[in-house]
Amino acid sequence: MSVGSFDFVPVILWTDALIFALLGVVLALVWFIRRHPHLRAPWRSVARRPMTVGAALVLVVFVFIGLLDSLHYREKLSDSLPGHPQYSVEVLSAFDALVGRLRTQQEKTYSAPLALRLYAKEFIERDGMTVRDYPRLKYGGAHLKKTDAHASDIAWRIFAGLGQGLAASLLLFGLLAAWQARRHDTAFGDWLAAWRTGHLGWPGRTLVLVLGLMLMLGAAMAHLAADYHVFGTDKVGQDVLYISLKSIRTGLVIGTLTTLVTLPLAILLGIAAGYFRGWVDDVIQYVYTVLNSIPGVLLIASAVLIVQVAIEAHPQVFDTAAARADIRLLALCLIMGVTSWTGLARLLRGESLKLRTLDYVEAARAFGVSHVRIISRHIFPNVFHLVLIAVVLDFSGLVLAEAVLSYVGVGVDPTMYSWGNMINGARLELAREPVVWWQLGAAFVFMFTLVLAANLFADGVRDAFDPRLEARR
Repeated sequence: MSVGSFDFVPVILWTDALIFALLGVVLALVWFIRRHPHLRAPWRSVARRPMTVGAALVLVVFVFIGLLDSLHYREKLSDSLPGHPQYSVEVLSAFDALVGRLRTQQEKTYSAPLALRLYAKEFIERDGMTVRDYPRLKYGGAHLKKTDAHASDIAWRIFAGLGQGLAASLLLFGLLAAWQARRHDTAFGDWLAAWRTGHLGWPGRTLVLVLGLMLMLGAAMAHLAADYHVFGTDKVGQDVLYISLKSIRTGLVIGTLTTLVTLPLAILLGIAAGYFRGWVDDVIQYVYTVLNSIPGVLLIASAVLIVQVAIEAHPQVFDTAAARADIRLLALCLIMGVTSWTGLARLLRGESLKLRTLDYVEAARAFGVSHVRIISRHIFPNVFHLVLIAVVLDFSGLVLAEAVLSYVGVGVDPTMYSWGNMINGARLELAREPVVWWQLGAAFVFMFTLVLAANLFADGVRDAFDPRLEARR
Protein backbone atom coordinates (compact mmCIF):
# COMPACT_ATOMS: atom_id res chain seq x y z
CA MET A 1 0.00 0.00 0.00
CA SER A 2 1.34 3.42 -0.94
CA VAL A 3 1.94 5.34 2.32
CA GLY A 4 1.30 8.78 0.91
CA SER A 5 -1.55 8.31 -1.52
CA PHE A 6 -3.11 5.02 -0.39
CA ASP A 7 -3.47 3.80 -3.97
CA PHE A 8 -4.75 0.43 -2.77
CA VAL A 9 -5.62 -1.40 0.40
CA PRO A 10 -4.60 -5.03 1.04
CA VAL A 11 -7.32 -7.65 1.39
CA ILE A 12 -6.64 -10.90 3.24
CA LEU A 13 -9.20 -13.60 2.54
CA TRP A 14 -9.51 -16.71 4.67
CA THR A 15 -8.00 -18.92 2.02
CA ASP A 16 -5.15 -16.44 1.48
CA ALA A 17 -4.18 -16.66 5.15
CA LEU A 18 -4.33 -20.46 5.11
CA ILE A 19 -2.33 -20.71 1.89
CA PHE A 20 0.54 -18.59 3.20
CA ALA A 21 0.40 -20.34 6.59
CA LEU A 22 0.76 -23.63 4.71
CA LEU A 23 3.65 -22.16 2.71
CA GLY A 24 5.36 -21.20 5.97
CA VAL A 25 4.92 -24.72 7.33
CA VAL A 26 6.37 -26.20 4.15
CA LEU A 27 9.40 -23.90 4.29
CA ALA A 28 9.95 -24.79 7.95
CA LEU A 29 9.69 -28.47 7.09
CA VAL A 30 12.24 -28.05 4.29
CA TRP A 31 14.63 -26.36 6.72
CA PHE A 32 14.10 -29.19 9.24
CA ILE A 33 14.69 -31.90 6.64
CA ARG A 34 17.90 -30.27 5.42
CA ARG A 35 19.35 -30.55 8.93
CA HIS A 36 18.74 -34.30 9.23
CA PRO A 37 20.58 -36.62 6.81
CA HIS A 38 18.21 -39.55 7.30
CA LEU A 39 15.27 -37.35 6.26
CA ARG A 40 17.23 -35.82 3.41
CA ALA A 41 18.17 -39.17 1.85
CA PRO A 42 14.77 -40.13 0.35
CA TRP A 43 14.29 -36.63 -1.04
CA ARG A 44 17.69 -36.91 -2.72
CA SER A 45 16.35 -40.06 -4.32
CA VAL A 46 13.31 -38.12 -5.54
CA ALA A 47 15.57 -35.43 -7.02
CA ARG A 48 17.50 -38.04 -9.02
CA ARG A 49 14.45 -39.18 -10.97
CA PRO A 50 14.16 -37.33 -14.31
CA MET A 51 10.38 -37.67 -14.68
CA THR A 52 9.81 -36.48 -11.12
CA VAL A 53 12.03 -33.43 -11.55
CA GLY A 54 10.24 -32.46 -14.76
CA ALA A 55 6.85 -32.79 -13.07
CA ALA A 56 8.08 -30.76 -10.09
CA LEU A 57 9.08 -27.88 -12.39
CA VAL A 58 5.59 -27.81 -13.89
CA LEU A 59 4.04 -27.86 -10.42
CA VAL A 60 6.29 -24.97 -9.35
CA VAL A 61 4.90 -22.83 -12.19
CA PHE A 62 1.31 -23.62 -11.16
CA VAL A 63 2.08 -22.89 -7.49
CA PHE A 64 3.78 -19.58 -8.38
CA ILE A 65 0.71 -18.44 -10.33
CA GLY A 66 -1.54 -19.54 -7.46
CA LEU A 67 0.52 -17.57 -4.91
CA LEU A 68 0.46 -14.43 -7.07
CA ASP A 69 -3.30 -14.78 -7.33
CA SER A 70 -3.54 -15.00 -3.52
CA LEU A 71 -2.12 -11.50 -2.95
CA HIS A 72 -5.38 -9.53 -2.99
CA TYR A 73 -6.08 -5.81 -2.80
CA ARG A 74 -8.72 -3.18 -3.59
CA GLU A 75 -7.87 -0.16 -5.74
CA LYS A 76 -8.65 3.43 -4.78
CA LEU A 77 -11.43 5.00 -6.82
CA SER A 78 -10.25 7.74 -9.16
CA ASP A 79 -12.98 10.17 -8.04
CA SER A 80 -12.19 9.88 -4.32
CA LEU A 81 -12.04 13.11 -2.33
CA PRO A 82 -8.59 14.22 -1.10
CA GLY A 83 -8.00 12.91 2.39
CA HIS A 84 -11.03 10.60 2.21
CA PRO A 85 -10.05 7.71 -0.08
CA GLN A 86 -12.77 5.40 -1.30
CA TYR A 87 -11.89 1.93 -2.55
CA SER A 88 -13.49 -0.26 -5.16
CA VAL A 89 -15.59 -3.22 -4.07
CA GLU A 90 -13.81 -5.33 -6.69
CA VAL A 91 -11.03 -7.43 -5.17
CA LEU A 92 -8.03 -7.86 -7.48
CA SER A 93 -4.78 -9.75 -7.08
CA ALA A 94 -1.12 -9.33 -7.97
CA PHE A 95 -1.71 -11.71 -10.86
CA ASP A 96 -4.44 -9.39 -12.20
CA ALA A 97 -2.02 -6.47 -12.07
CA LEU A 98 0.61 -8.51 -13.90
CA VAL A 99 -1.73 -9.55 -16.75
CA GLY A 100 -3.98 -6.49 -16.74
CA ARG A 101 -4.66 -6.47 -20.47
CA LEU A 102 -6.03 -10.01 -20.43
CA ARG A 103 -8.51 -8.95 -17.74
CA THR A 104 -9.58 -5.62 -19.17
CA GLN A 105 -9.77 -6.31 -22.91
CA GLN A 106 -13.26 -7.78 -22.98
CA GLU A 107 -15.15 -8.44 -26.20
CA LYS A 108 -18.90 -8.51 -26.80
CA THR A 109 -19.37 -12.30 -26.84
CA TYR A 110 -17.79 -15.47 -28.21
CA SER A 111 -14.75 -15.38 -30.45
CA ALA A 112 -12.65 -18.34 -31.59
CA PRO A 113 -8.97 -18.74 -30.59
CA LEU A 114 -6.71 -16.20 -32.35
CA ALA A 115 -9.71 -14.91 -34.33
CA LEU A 116 -10.26 -11.41 -35.71
CA ARG A 117 -14.06 -11.51 -35.70
CA LEU A 118 -16.90 -12.54 -33.44
CA TYR A 119 -18.23 -16.08 -33.67
CA ALA A 120 -21.80 -15.03 -34.48
CA LYS A 121 -23.16 -12.83 -37.27
CA GLU A 122 -24.67 -9.45 -36.48
CA PHE A 123 -26.16 -6.53 -38.39
CA ILE A 124 -23.37 -4.03 -39.02
CA GLU A 125 -22.93 -0.88 -41.05
CA ARG A 126 -20.67 -1.22 -44.09
CA ASP A 127 -20.29 1.36 -46.85
CA GLY A 128 -23.52 3.04 -45.78
CA MET A 129 -25.47 -0.24 -45.89
CA THR A 130 -26.70 -2.55 -43.16
CA VAL A 131 -25.41 -6.08 -43.73
CA ARG A 132 -25.35 -9.26 -41.66
CA ASP A 133 -21.76 -10.37 -41.17
CA TYR A 134 -19.13 -11.28 -38.57
CA PRO A 135 -18.02 -7.99 -36.95
CA ARG A 136 -14.36 -7.30 -36.12
CA LEU A 137 -13.27 -7.75 -32.52
CA LYS A 138 -12.65 -4.68 -30.42
CA TYR A 139 -9.25 -5.86 -29.15
CA GLY A 140 -8.34 -9.17 -30.79
CA GLY A 141 -6.20 -8.39 -33.82
CA ALA A 142 -7.19 -4.72 -33.71
CA HIS A 143 -3.64 -3.72 -34.65
CA LEU A 144 -4.08 -5.25 -38.11
CA LYS A 145 -5.38 -2.89 -40.76
CA LYS A 146 -5.79 -5.68 -43.29
CA THR A 147 -7.04 -9.15 -42.43
CA ASP A 148 -4.77 -10.65 -45.11
CA ALA A 149 -1.81 -10.30 -42.75
CA HIS A 150 -3.53 -12.33 -40.02
CA ALA A 151 -1.77 -15.68 -40.58
CA SER A 152 1.67 -14.14 -41.16
CA ASP A 153 1.35 -11.99 -38.02
CA ILE A 154 0.51 -15.04 -35.88
CA ALA A 155 3.41 -17.02 -37.37
CA TRP A 156 5.83 -14.13 -36.76
CA ARG A 157 4.72 -13.79 -33.15
CA ILE A 158 5.11 -17.54 -32.53
CA PHE A 159 8.60 -17.62 -34.01
CA ALA A 160 9.61 -14.46 -32.14
CA GLY A 161 8.37 -15.92 -28.85
CA LEU A 162 10.11 -19.24 -29.46
CA GLY A 163 13.32 -17.43 -30.31
CA GLN A 164 13.23 -15.28 -27.19
CA GLY A 165 12.41 -18.29 -25.04
CA LEU A 166 15.28 -20.25 -26.59
CA ALA A 167 17.69 -17.33 -26.03
CA ALA A 168 16.62 -17.07 -22.38
CA SER A 169 17.02 -20.85 -21.98
CA LEU A 170 20.55 -20.79 -23.43
CA LEU A 171 21.50 -17.88 -21.16
CA LEU A 172 20.23 -19.67 -18.06
CA PHE A 173 21.94 -22.88 -19.16
CA GLY A 174 25.25 -21.04 -19.59
CA LEU A 175 24.95 -19.50 -16.12
CA LEU A 176 24.09 -22.89 -14.63
CA ALA A 177 27.02 -24.56 -16.35
CA ALA A 178 29.48 -21.86 -15.22
CA TRP A 179 28.20 -22.01 -11.63
CA GLN A 180 28.35 -25.82 -11.48
CA ALA A 181 31.82 -25.94 -13.05
CA ARG A 182 33.13 -23.42 -10.53
CA ARG A 183 31.41 -25.13 -7.62
CA HIS A 184 32.91 -28.54 -8.44
CA ASP A 185 36.25 -27.06 -9.56
CA THR A 186 36.08 -28.63 -13.02
CA ALA A 187 36.62 -27.31 -16.51
CA PHE A 188 33.61 -25.83 -18.29
CA GLY A 189 33.95 -28.32 -21.15
CA ASP A 190 34.21 -31.28 -18.78
CA TRP A 191 30.98 -30.28 -17.07
CA LEU A 192 29.22 -29.94 -20.43
CA ALA A 193 30.45 -33.43 -21.40
CA ALA A 194 29.14 -34.86 -18.13
CA TRP A 195 25.81 -33.09 -18.66
CA ARG A 196 25.53 -34.39 -22.23
CA THR A 197 26.18 -38.00 -21.18
CA GLY A 198 23.97 -37.79 -18.06
CA HIS A 199 26.74 -38.39 -15.48
CA LEU A 200 26.02 -35.46 -13.19
CA GLY A 201 24.33 -37.49 -10.47
CA TRP A 202 21.13 -35.50 -10.96
CA PRO A 203 18.82 -35.14 -14.00
CA GLY A 204 20.46 -32.06 -15.50
CA ARG A 205 19.29 -32.82 -19.04
CA THR A 206 15.66 -33.11 -17.94
CA LEU A 207 15.89 -29.90 -15.93
CA VAL A 208 17.29 -27.91 -18.86
CA LEU A 209 14.90 -29.45 -21.41
CA VAL A 210 11.72 -28.91 -19.40
CA LEU A 211 12.70 -25.41 -18.33
CA GLY A 212 13.60 -24.50 -21.92
CA LEU A 213 10.30 -25.83 -23.26
CA MET A 214 8.33 -23.89 -20.64
CA LEU A 215 10.21 -20.67 -21.39
CA MET A 216 9.68 -21.05 -25.15
CA LEU A 217 6.00 -21.87 -24.73
CA GLY A 218 5.47 -19.03 -22.25
CA ALA A 219 7.22 -16.50 -24.46
CA ALA A 220 5.19 -17.54 -27.53
CA MET A 221 1.95 -17.33 -25.52
CA ALA A 222 2.91 -13.89 -24.20
CA HIS A 223 3.58 -12.58 -27.73
CA LEU A 224 0.23 -13.89 -28.96
CA ALA A 225 -1.74 -12.76 -25.91
CA ALA A 226 -0.50 -9.20 -26.34
CA ASP A 227 -2.87 -8.63 -29.27
CA TYR A 228 -5.00 -11.78 -29.59
CA HIS A 229 -7.26 -13.96 -27.50
CA VAL A 230 -5.15 -17.14 -27.53
CA PHE A 231 -7.97 -19.42 -26.32
CA GLY A 232 -10.80 -17.22 -27.58
CA THR A 233 -13.45 -15.56 -25.42
CA ASP A 234 -16.47 -16.82 -23.49
CA LYS A 235 -20.14 -15.84 -23.62
CA VAL A 236 -19.56 -12.43 -22.05
CA GLY A 237 -16.42 -11.79 -24.07
CA GLN A 238 -13.85 -12.48 -21.36
CA ASP A 239 -10.50 -13.95 -22.38
CA VAL A 240 -10.52 -17.74 -21.81
CA LEU A 241 -6.75 -17.83 -21.22
CA TYR A 242 -7.20 -15.38 -18.34
CA ILE A 243 -10.05 -17.46 -16.88
CA SER A 244 -7.97 -20.65 -17.15
CA LEU A 245 -4.99 -19.08 -15.38
CA LYS A 246 -7.22 -17.64 -12.64
CA SER A 247 -8.70 -21.10 -12.10
CA ILE A 248 -5.29 -22.45 -11.06
CA ARG A 249 -5.63 -20.94 -7.60
CA THR A 250 -9.00 -22.61 -7.03
CA GLY A 251 -7.60 -26.01 -8.00
CA LEU A 252 -4.59 -25.60 -5.72
CA VAL A 253 -6.73 -24.42 -2.80
CA ILE A 254 -9.04 -27.42 -3.14
CA GLY A 255 -6.09 -29.81 -3.37
CA THR A 256 -4.05 -28.39 -0.48
CA LEU A 257 -6.43 -26.94 2.10
CA THR A 258 -8.64 -30.02 2.00
CA THR A 259 -5.54 -32.00 2.97
CA LEU A 260 -5.13 -29.85 6.10
CA VAL A 261 -8.50 -31.14 7.26
CA THR A 262 -7.99 -34.72 6.12
CA LEU A 263 -4.55 -35.41 7.61
CA PRO A 264 -5.19 -34.71 11.33
CA LEU A 265 -8.38 -36.79 11.32
CA ALA A 266 -6.87 -39.66 9.36
CA ILE A 267 -3.58 -39.78 11.32
CA LEU A 268 -5.03 -39.46 14.81
CA LEU A 269 -8.02 -41.75 14.36
CA GLY A 270 -6.28 -44.29 12.12
CA ILE A 271 -3.27 -44.77 14.40
CA ALA A 272 -5.42 -44.73 17.55
CA ALA A 273 -7.72 -47.44 16.15
CA GLY A 274 -4.81 -49.72 15.25
CA TYR A 275 -2.70 -49.11 18.35
CA PHE A 276 -5.30 -49.17 21.14
CA ARG A 277 -7.70 -51.69 19.54
CA GLY A 278 -10.67 -52.72 21.70
CA TRP A 279 -13.51 -50.25 22.16
CA VAL A 280 -11.46 -47.40 20.66
CA ASP A 281 -11.09 -49.35 17.43
CA ASP A 282 -14.79 -50.24 17.44
CA VAL A 283 -15.91 -46.61 17.89
CA ILE A 284 -13.59 -45.26 15.18
CA GLN A 285 -14.58 -48.00 12.74
CA TYR A 286 -18.23 -47.23 13.43
CA VAL A 287 -17.66 -43.52 12.71
CA TYR A 288 -15.99 -43.96 9.34
CA THR A 289 -18.37 -46.75 8.35
CA VAL A 290 -21.30 -44.40 8.95
CA LEU A 291 -19.56 -41.63 6.99
CA ASN A 292 -18.87 -43.96 4.06
CA SER A 293 -22.52 -45.03 3.99
CA ILE A 294 -23.67 -41.45 3.29
CA PRO A 295 -23.18 -40.25 -0.30
CA GLY A 296 -20.49 -37.57 -0.27
CA VAL A 297 -22.34 -35.42 -2.79
CA LEU A 298 -25.32 -35.13 -0.40
CA LEU A 299 -23.10 -34.04 2.49
CA ILE A 300 -21.30 -31.50 0.33
CA ALA A 301 -24.56 -30.16 -1.13
CA SER A 302 -26.12 -29.73 2.32
CA ALA A 303 -23.03 -27.99 3.68
CA VAL A 304 -22.89 -25.62 0.71
CA LEU A 305 -26.57 -24.74 1.15
CA ILE A 306 -26.06 -24.07 4.86
CA VAL A 307 -23.12 -21.79 4.12
CA GLN A 308 -25.12 -19.99 1.44
CA VAL A 309 -27.94 -19.32 3.93
CA ALA A 310 -25.43 -18.05 6.50
CA ILE A 311 -23.89 -15.67 3.95
CA GLU A 312 -27.26 -14.25 2.98
CA ALA A 313 -28.23 -13.83 6.65
CA HIS A 314 -25.05 -11.85 7.46
CA PRO A 315 -24.36 -9.56 4.48
CA GLN A 316 -22.39 -7.12 6.67
CA VAL A 317 -19.74 -9.77 7.38
CA PHE A 318 -19.18 -10.70 3.74
CA ASP A 319 -19.15 -7.25 2.15
CA THR A 320 -17.65 -8.19 -1.24
CA ALA A 321 -18.37 -10.85 -3.83
CA ALA A 322 -14.82 -12.17 -3.39
CA ALA A 323 -15.37 -12.63 0.37
CA ARG A 324 -18.62 -14.52 -0.23
CA ALA A 325 -17.08 -16.76 -2.86
CA ASP A 326 -14.02 -17.33 -0.65
CA ILE A 327 -15.99 -18.49 2.40
CA ARG A 328 -17.94 -20.89 0.21
CA LEU A 329 -14.66 -22.27 -1.15
CA LEU A 330 -13.34 -22.69 2.38
CA ALA A 331 -16.54 -24.49 3.43
CA LEU A 332 -16.17 -26.81 0.42
CA CYS A 333 -12.60 -27.62 1.49
CA LEU A 334 -13.77 -28.37 5.05
CA ILE A 335 -16.61 -30.67 4.05
CA MET A 336 -14.48 -32.49 1.46
CA GLY A 337 -11.81 -33.00 4.12
CA VAL A 338 -14.33 -34.36 6.61
CA THR A 339 -15.67 -36.84 4.04
CA SER A 340 -12.34 -37.99 2.55
CA TRP A 341 -10.23 -39.01 5.55
CA THR A 342 -11.64 -42.53 5.93
CA GLY A 343 -9.52 -44.22 3.26
CA LEU A 344 -6.20 -43.08 4.74
CA ALA A 345 -7.44 -43.85 8.27
CA ARG A 346 -8.17 -47.46 7.28
CA LEU A 347 -4.71 -47.78 5.77
CA LEU A 348 -3.02 -46.38 8.88
CA ARG A 349 -5.13 -48.59 11.13
CA GLY A 350 -3.97 -51.74 9.36
CA GLU A 351 -0.33 -50.65 9.45
CA SER A 352 -0.55 -49.69 13.15
CA LEU A 353 -2.06 -53.10 13.99
CA LYS A 354 1.05 -54.71 12.53
CA LEU A 355 3.55 -52.29 14.07
CA ARG A 356 2.17 -52.60 17.64
CA THR A 357 3.13 -56.30 17.68
CA LEU A 358 6.80 -55.71 16.81
CA ASP A 359 9.40 -56.50 19.47
CA TYR A 360 10.68 -52.98 20.08
CA VAL A 361 7.13 -51.66 20.56
CA GLU A 362 6.30 -54.49 22.98
CA ALA A 363 9.54 -53.80 24.86
CA ALA A 364 8.77 -50.09 25.15
CA ARG A 365 5.31 -50.88 26.50
CA ALA A 366 6.78 -53.38 28.99
CA PHE A 367 9.21 -50.73 30.32
CA GLY A 368 6.29 -48.39 31.00
CA VAL A 369 6.86 -45.92 28.19
CA SER A 370 3.78 -43.75 27.68
CA HIS A 371 1.43 -44.39 24.78
CA VAL A 372 2.01 -40.89 23.39
CA ARG A 373 5.77 -41.43 23.29
CA ILE A 374 5.44 -44.86 21.67
CA ILE A 375 3.13 -43.51 19.00
CA SER A 376 5.30 -40.45 18.29
CA ARG A 377 8.64 -42.32 18.30
CA HIS A 378 7.81 -45.79 16.93
CA ILE A 379 4.44 -45.85 15.19
CA PHE A 380 4.12 -42.54 13.34
CA PRO A 381 7.66 -42.48 11.82
CA ASN A 382 7.02 -45.92 10.33
CA VAL A 383 3.73 -44.89 8.70
CA PHE A 384 4.84 -41.43 7.60
CA HIS A 385 5.67 -42.69 4.11
CA LEU A 386 2.06 -43.81 3.72
CA VAL A 387 0.83 -40.36 4.76
CA LEU A 388 3.13 -38.59 2.32
CA ILE A 389 2.23 -40.92 -0.55
CA ALA A 390 -1.50 -40.52 0.15
CA VAL A 391 -1.19 -36.72 0.18
CA VAL A 392 0.45 -36.45 -3.23
CA LEU A 393 -1.82 -39.10 -4.73
CA ASP A 394 -5.03 -37.55 -3.37
CA PHE A 395 -4.15 -34.06 -4.61
CA SER A 396 -5.03 -34.85 -8.22
CA GLY A 397 -8.22 -36.59 -7.12
CA LEU A 398 -9.34 -33.51 -5.21
CA VAL A 399 -8.67 -31.24 -8.22
CA LEU A 400 -10.83 -33.50 -10.38
CA ALA A 401 -13.49 -33.67 -7.65
CA GLU A 402 -13.88 -29.88 -7.73
CA ALA A 403 -14.58 -30.02 -11.46
CA VAL A 404 -17.23 -32.69 -10.99
CA LEU A 405 -18.91 -30.90 -8.06
CA SER A 406 -18.99 -27.57 -9.88
CA TYR A 407 -20.41 -29.32 -12.91
CA VAL A 408 -23.36 -30.65 -10.87
CA GLY A 409 -23.86 -27.27 -9.16
CA VAL A 410 -22.62 -27.98 -5.59
CA GLY A 411 -19.02 -26.86 -5.99
CA VAL A 412 -17.47 -23.44 -5.71
CA ASP A 413 -19.42 -20.20 -6.11
CA PRO A 414 -20.58 -19.65 -9.72
CA THR A 415 -18.82 -16.27 -9.73
CA MET A 416 -15.45 -17.82 -8.87
CA TYR A 417 -13.00 -18.80 -11.57
CA SER A 418 -12.57 -22.57 -11.67
CA TRP A 419 -12.17 -25.29 -14.26
CA GLY A 420 -15.37 -26.88 -13.02
CA ASN A 421 -17.33 -23.70 -13.67
CA MET A 422 -15.72 -23.44 -17.10
CA ILE A 423 -16.85 -26.97 -17.95
CA ASN A 424 -20.30 -26.29 -16.53
CA GLY A 425 -20.62 -23.13 -18.61
CA ALA A 426 -19.42 -24.88 -21.77
CA ARG A 427 -21.72 -27.90 -21.67
CA LEU A 428 -24.71 -26.11 -23.24
CA GLU A 429 -22.51 -24.49 -25.87
CA LEU A 430 -21.51 -27.88 -27.24
CA ALA A 431 -25.03 -28.15 -28.69
CA ARG A 432 -24.61 -24.92 -30.66
CA GLU A 433 -24.03 -24.85 -34.37
CA PRO A 434 -21.19 -24.13 -34.88
CA VAL A 435 -19.85 -25.68 -31.67
CA VAL A 436 -18.14 -23.48 -29.07
CA TRP A 437 -15.42 -25.89 -28.00
CA TRP A 438 -12.50 -23.77 -26.81
CA GLN A 439 -13.70 -23.09 -23.26
CA LEU A 440 -14.00 -26.81 -22.55
CA GLY A 441 -10.72 -27.45 -24.36
CA ALA A 442 -8.81 -24.86 -22.33
CA ALA A 443 -10.14 -26.24 -19.02
CA PHE A 444 -9.16 -29.75 -20.14
CA VAL A 445 -5.60 -28.72 -21.13
CA PHE A 446 -4.84 -26.92 -17.86
CA MET A 447 -6.48 -29.54 -15.65
CA PHE A 448 -4.78 -32.36 -17.55
CA THR A 449 -1.37 -30.70 -17.18
CA LEU A 450 -1.74 -30.12 -13.44
CA VAL A 451 -3.13 -33.59 -12.68
CA LEU A 452 -0.55 -35.34 -14.87
CA ALA A 453 2.32 -33.45 -13.23
CA ALA A 454 0.93 -34.23 -9.77
CA ASN A 455 0.59 -37.93 -10.59
CA LEU A 456 4.11 -38.18 -12.03
CA PHE A 457 5.51 -36.43 -8.98
CA ALA A 458 3.49 -38.75 -6.74
CA ASP A 459 4.95 -41.80 -8.47
CA GLY A 460 8.49 -40.58 -7.76
CA VAL A 461 7.69 -39.83 -4.12
CA ARG A 462 6.05 -43.24 -3.68
CA ASP A 463 9.04 -45.07 -5.14
CA ALA A 464 11.47 -43.15 -2.93
CA PHE A 465 9.56 -43.36 0.36
CA ASP A 466 7.98 -46.80 0.24
CA PRO A 467 10.49 -49.12 1.99
CA ARG A 468 8.89 -52.19 0.43
CA LEU A 469 9.72 -50.95 -3.05
CA GLU A 470 13.26 -50.12 -1.96
CA ALA A 471 13.64 -53.65 -0.53
CA ARG A 472 12.65 -55.22 -3.87
CA ARG A 473 15.38 -53.28 -5.59
